[in-house]
Amino acid sequence: MKFAGRREDDRLLTGKGRYTADWNLPGQLYGCFLRADRAHAEIVSIRKPDGGVVFTGEDTKDCKTPPAMVKAPGRGGAPIKVPHRDILARGRVRYVGQEVALAVADSPQKAQDLAEQIEVEYRELPVVVDAEDALAPGAPLLHEGIPGNLAFDFEYGNEVLTAEALAAAAHVTRLTLDSTRVSGTPMEPKACAAAYDAATQTFDVYASSQGKGMMLPNFAAILGVPAEKIRLHALDVGGGFGIRSDAYPEYCALMIAARKLGRPVKWVGSRFETIVSDYHGRGAKLMGELGLDRDGKFVALRVNWIVNAGACLSQPGPLINTINPSTHAINAYRIPALYGRHRLALTNTTSTTAYRGAGRPNVSYLVERLVDEAARETGVDRVELRRRNLIPREAFPYKTPTGSTYDSGDPPGELEEAIRFSEWNSFAERKKASSLRGKLRGIGVSMFIEPSGGGASPKEEAAIKFGASGEAELHVLSGASGQGHETMFPEIVAQILGIPSVLKASDPDGPPLVGGGTVGSRSMMSHGGALFATAKAVVKKGLELAAKDLEVSPADVEFHEGKYRVKGTDLSVTFQELARRHTSQLDTKDSIPTPVAFPGGAHVAEVEIDPETGEVDLLRYVGVDDCGRILNHALVDGQLHGGIVQGLGQVFGEHVVYDAQTGQLLTGTFMDYVMPRSEILKRVELHDHSVPSPSNPLGVKGAGEAGTTGALPAVANAVIDALRPLGIHHLDFPYSSHRIWQAIAKARG
Repeated sequence: MKFAGRREDDRLLTGKGRYTADWNLPGQLYGCFLRADRAHAEIVSIRKPDGGVVFTGEDTKDCKTPPAMVKAPGRGGAPIKVPHRDILARGRVRYVGQEVALAVADSPQKAQDLAEQIEVEYRELPVVVDAEDALAPGAPLLHEGIPGNLAFDFEYGNEVLTAEALAAAAHVTRLTLDSTRVSGTPMEPKACAAAYDAATQTFDVYASSQGKGMMLPNFAAILGVPAEKIRLHALDVGGGFGIRSDAYPEYCALMIAARKLGRPVKWVGSRFETIVSDYHGRGAKLMGELGLDRDGKFVALRVNWIVNAGACLSQPGPLINTINPSTHAINAYRIPALYGRHRLALTNTTSTTAYRGAGRPNVSYLVERLVDEAARETGVDRVELRRRNLIPREAFPYKTPTGSTYDSGDPPGELEEAIRFSEWNSFAERKKASSLRGKLRGIGVSMFIEPSGGGASPKEEAAIKFGASGEAELHVLSGASGQGHETMFPEIVAQILGIPSVLKASDPDGPPLVGGGTVGSRSMMSHGGALFATAKAVVKKGLELAAKDLEVSPADVEFHEGKYRVKGTDLSVTFQELARRHTSQLDTKDSIPTPVAFPGGAHVAEVEIDPETGEVDLLRYVGVDDCGRILNHALVDGQLHGGIVQGLGQVFGEHVVYDAQTGQLLTGTFMDYVMPRSEILKRVELHDHSVPSPSNPLGVKGAGEAGTTGALPAVANAVIDALRPLGIHHLDFPYSSHRIWQAIAKARG
């Protein structure tokens, strides 16, 4: 039962979508937040205007901080140190944009007027916005209980073995890169409406979500309210990217206000509020050392990350900057000795969290830049160097030095296809043609293997319920933000049961389920796999019912193409007929163990640079990806396109910048924060190199973040390749025309 296009499209393209700002509740009030206008200061006093409703830190002082997602100990056995996160600031503000007060009135305009009348007296404190500066002796301290601003010092691998291997290596390449801080900037700004029913002591919360399984436990931990007393509503989500899985302070403040006032309270943030207070992504200094023997084989890799975690820790942030990278730090290569150390520093900036790729692009960016530099330094061709060191297909499943297991893959096959499709071997001719026109031309390749799936729960549950019409309701904990869940999940079930169905994702009225949300490129593996298993369980459950209706033994009944048939006869009953007769008797909940798979790929980018302006033209982009079994090429390609463009956004312009002296955000609007435009990706070719995963019943792997993971190093290597004839072998993001022009001018003297 295939669908032309996506089921979601008609609703969304005709303006019938329902985003957070579209929810309006009877009798609702409106909120406006007063935010800190300085990065670090003591709050001496807050004077509320007469006659208005204003909530401050005293009203939220009983709120707790959720525990960290990271449970593993750090270096020397030290645990992660999680600073308390105020819902509304108490005693001190620690970054520009922090929520200080919530004004509530009967219109958005009146709420804003009221917020502007609040008077706050501050006493300025020293500011630190750079992670390395924050870890330096004598740096301003953000939290009394966290000495040296070091929230977590995490290590993995074998430090001694790696040091010995590097010491004995014939050559060691060293590199330091800046993975710039970026903003998620979804189309839909952060917004929330909250209502409270005193009779049932239940909250209804309307907010963008990537799945209620992540947000509800945090609400419960922060507010001390049982999770079953919080109903989260999210129909359409205008962009997730990892930043829509947190229980933000604004949401909690609105819930407290709604409970106290006995009326719903709604707030829709501005674009500035979204940029300044949505958790940011990336923000890490990446240092690496790659050792090679005399034959060009990789013998050791040592990595050192210094991560800017912001003023407090988001719940996912520490995980994606420590555990996630450790599982694939060797990328796609056989590297026997590995050691990594990642330090999370607290600074007077907005917290950082998972952002498309969730640590993976940093891994591929560092390793692939190291490989290109090693090729330059040793004189070995960069493609040949990769061929010598890639993990061969026959070595899968491949156990890494940190104990993770790559389930399946074929990196050498991906590389050869990428080289062929990109016409790599004829690049010299194209480079010569560009040179005749006064242009610099470069080509770059990147290999990657990244983790997908996983989660905090050991299993992923799904439920299928039936109504009188025979149509099925599908219940999972996903939270879609453009991936096509409403199309694909019903299609998976339809191919088994042969009936139409409707998706009820993270439905507050649905059955209680265990599992995770839409993060980590896990939805099709986890939610799709769980629905597949549940549909199979429904078929098994229906066997006895069908046998009874057909008046035969269950052993005499077979199921095929939506029908139960008595073997060797024409006597049959369709599943839909059976469902209409027995409805709730067929309701089923089932699960699969939470799957993990390792998709991979080889991406090639080709660029041309105008040395007089520094402008970069991305001429061609070729991606060869192993996303496991492909169920819908159009949707997978759409995910890859989107991921590539987000990677290009970071490469060419996106950059959250704070003033080093004052901590003021300098990129708080789209006039200052550079977003990628549609013309950035002129020619893109995507090719499948699928190796099905044994980790889940569908054989799929993640696709949502692969584009970003491959794009950063591919384009970086291409730009540096174009600049190498000028003696430029290193340049940090963003590759803006001004920054490239400056590098060229400096190289020319």
